[in-house]
Amino acid sequence: MKINKFNKGIFYSSSGSFFWGFIGTYYFQYITIVGAFEVVVHRCIWTALILLITTTLFKKWKILKKTLINKKKLFFLFLTSILIFGNWTVWIYAVSINKIIDASIGYFIFPILSVFFGYVFFNEKLNNKRIISLVIVVIASLNLLTEMSTFPWVGFTVAFLWSTYNLLRKKIKVDADVGLFIESMFFLPIAFVILFFIFKNNLNDFTISNPSMMFWLFLAGPMTVIPLFMYIKGVELSGLGPSGMIFFITPTGQFLLGFLYFDEPFSTHKLTSFILIWIAVIIYLKDLYDEN
Repeated sequence: MKINKFNKGIFYSSSGSFFWGFIGTYYFQYITIVGAFEVVVHRCIWTALILLITTTLFKKWKILKKTLINKKKLFFLFLTSILIFGNWTVWIYAVSINKIIDASIGYFIFPILSVFFGYVFFNEKLNNKRIISLVIVVIASLNLLTEMSTFPWVGFTVAFLWSTYNLLRKKIKVDADVGLFIESMFFLPIAFVILFFIFKNNLNDFTISNPSMMFWLFLAGPMTVIPLFMYIKGVELSGLGPSGMIFFITPTGQFLLGFLYFDEPFSTHKLTSFILIWIAVIIYLKDLYDEN
């Protein structure tokens, strides 16, 4: 039963990470032609709508109500709503100005923080093999940083916001979709205010005269909900540390897309870091499977 639960968690984390790294990166890079702020706003609105529908379909209104009357959980979800909104804004801004590589640096750093948080806050074990894998990841990340011409503030911001978000979400133990729905409701009023000013100044690309773009912007909802639900579910089932290591699929996908599709340079520094990181991931996961 324990192994089955762990395997399910790894599957969910892997699926969510793959979705973000390949499908999500390509999709959001494509729609940022309309502007980063409008993309973030539509991502908020349509995510909320999709979650409203799923909450109804899966009959989770009782769970939602129970969560809403829990002041402690509601307070933490308010904090996580700020973190996830900030993460979306910074990442989409980075994609819109062709800084995918800078942003992906954050997702290389995030798993290190995740494993550290898992050790500190949830007593997730760190034996010699896992410590070795973490040291390898740190070396690989530093190797990546030595090649950057400027300090990748975008990447470090993304790493801090996303790792803290995952920490708080695991700590309060709220259903992945219900928690995300409450988070989306917190920042929905802000999204509508921003959307009002976008329309008022005729800066909107979401218009009946361009139905195809309306459709692509609406997809920001399911493109957000699907991978986020899968990843958070993976964290719940397999733990913060294992999911954090699996998350390396995301920045790997972003780097590969940058090199193969967006014609960004792929140096020996990056290749060396990739090899080191995946050696670390294999060591870490093998040790986890041996234990389970």
